[in-house]
Amino acid sequence: MCLSIPSKVTKIDCETNVATVDTMGVSREASLDLMAEDEVKVGDYVLLHIGFIMEKIDEQYALESLETYQEIIDKLDEEDRQKAILEGDNCPNG
Repeated sequence: MCLSIPSKVTKIDCETNVATVDTMGVSREASLDLMAEDEVKVGDYVLLHIGFIMEKIDEQYALESLETYQEIIDKLDEEDRQKAILEGDNCPNG
């Protein structure tokens, strides 16, 4: 099962159409190719899947979701925490 954890946009490279996002303290790059031009801004919360930003989401919803994810992660040991956060990068499409 794939989970799309809310991520905060911290930087946008307009030349490459790539955003840098923070997902619970993990920084990664994600393509903006599936979003309308100028739809996503620095500071926005988004959902991403297999390296693409799929949707911009409401900040309050994002923060509530992140709180729930944090409660789940707090119950995992360190190795499982990192795996849970990074596993989304390898989620099969389908």
